[in-house]
Amino acid sequence: MTTTAITNIGSLVTNDPALGDGTPLGLIENAAVVIENDTIAWVGPADKAPATDTAYDAEGRAVIPGFVDSHSHLVFAGDRTAEFNARMSGRAYSAGGIRTTVAATRAASDAALEANLVRHLHEARRQGTTTFETKSGYGLTVQDEARALRIAAAHTEEVTYLGAHIVSPDYADDPAGYVDLVTGEMLTACAPYARWVDVFCERGAFDGDQARAILTAGAAAGLIPRVHANQLSHGPGVQLAVELEAASADHCTHLTDADVDALAQASGTTVATLLPGAEFSTRAQWPDARRLLDAGVTVALSTDCNPGSSYTSSMPFCIALAVRDMGMTPDEALWSATAGGARALRRGDIGALTPGARADLVLLDAPSHVHLAYRPGVPLVSAVWQKGLKTA
Repeated sequence: MTTTAITNIGSLVTNDPALGDGTPLGLIENAAVVIENDTIAWVGPADKAPATDTAYDAEGRAVIPGFVDSHSHLVFAGDRTAEFNARMSGRAYSAGGIRTTVAATRAASDAALEANLVRHLHEARRQGTTTFETKSGYGLTVQDEARALRIAAAHTEEVTYLGAHIVSPDYADDPAGYVDLVTGEMLTACAPYARWVDVFCERGAFDGDQARAILTAGAAAGLIPRVHANQLSHGPGVQLAVELEAASADHCTHLTDADVDALAQASGTTVATLLPGAEFSTRAQWPDARRLLDAGVTVALSTDCNPGSSYTSSMPFCIALAVRDMGMTPDEALWSATAGGARALRRGDIGALTPGARADLVLLDAPSHVHLAYRPGVPLVSAVWQKGLKTA
C-alpha cells in the first residue's frame, strides 16, 4: 500500500458540497488530497493532512477532478479537412459526410484504427481527460462494427454500440433491412464488447420508430440506451430518451418547452449532454444551457470528438465555449465536465474528489478553475493523475 499527498493546493474542487464551501463544487482553499493506491483516501485542509509515504507540492495551484468525456467517436480512419474547409467557406453541414469516414474506416487495418485511437486518448489525457466514452458507427457492417468495439474496449470500459449512426450505404435502398441488421446479427456480434447502445435520431438518419426499435433491442441485449437527440432539428429524440430512461440525450440543441420539461422531470435518470464543439465546428445554433439549468435539468459537457463535425479532444475548450456562448457560469461548466459526465455514464466513482472515489485529478497551472474559461486556448493542465498514477 502506497500513499501520496498532494499538498499546498490553493483551490481544490471536490464536487461535494459537504466537504467544502457548500456550493456544488465543494471548494476547499489551502487544501490537500491523499491518494492510497488508485483511490482518494482523504481530502481537507492542508494543515490537517495525515502523514504519507510521498508528497507532491501543488505550489498554490488549483486541483480539479479529471474530466469525464462522456461522448466521443474515436475509432475511425481518414481525414475530413476538405469538408471542414468547404463548410467554413459557406457550405452548410449535413450528416452525409459520415460516409466518407465509413469508407476510410472500413479500409483501415485493426492496427491503424487502434493507433489512431491511442493517439487521441493521449492527446485528451494531456488536456485533463481521465475517463472517456467512445462509440462505433464508422463501420456499419457486422464485422467492422464489432472490431471497432473490440478495439475500443481494450482502452475504456465505456464503449457504445452505434451501428445506428446512419443507414449503411450498402442499404441505401432498404433502410428497414438495415434496421433489421442493427437489431439482429450486428447487435449479437457487438453486444459483448459494449455497455451502451446509441442511435442518431435525426432527419437523414433514423426516425422515432426506428430509433425506438433499435434502443429497445439493445436494452433487451443488456445494453443501456443513450440517444443522439435534437441536434440538427427538432425531433422525437429527447422524448424517446426520457421514455426509455436513457442515460443521456446528447446534443439537445433544438428543444421545445415540453422537451425541457421532460428532461427536468427525468433529471435523476437522463442527463442532457451538450456538445459545443459541434456547434463551433459547424457554425450551428448553440444549445441553450441556461434554459436547461434554470429548469432543473442535469447537464453534462463533452467534446463529441469526431473527424467530421467536432474534431477537438479538449474539454477545457468546450468549457470555454459553454461559458462564452451557452450561458453557463464557470462553476456550472466545470461541474458539467466532471460530475455531469459521470452522471451521464452512471458512475459514482469518478467526477469528484471524495474519499473512496477513483484518484483521477488534474493540477492546473492557475490559481483557480475559473481560468479554464478566463484563459481560453491556453494549455493550463500541468499534471494529471489517473487511477492514482501521475500520467502527464
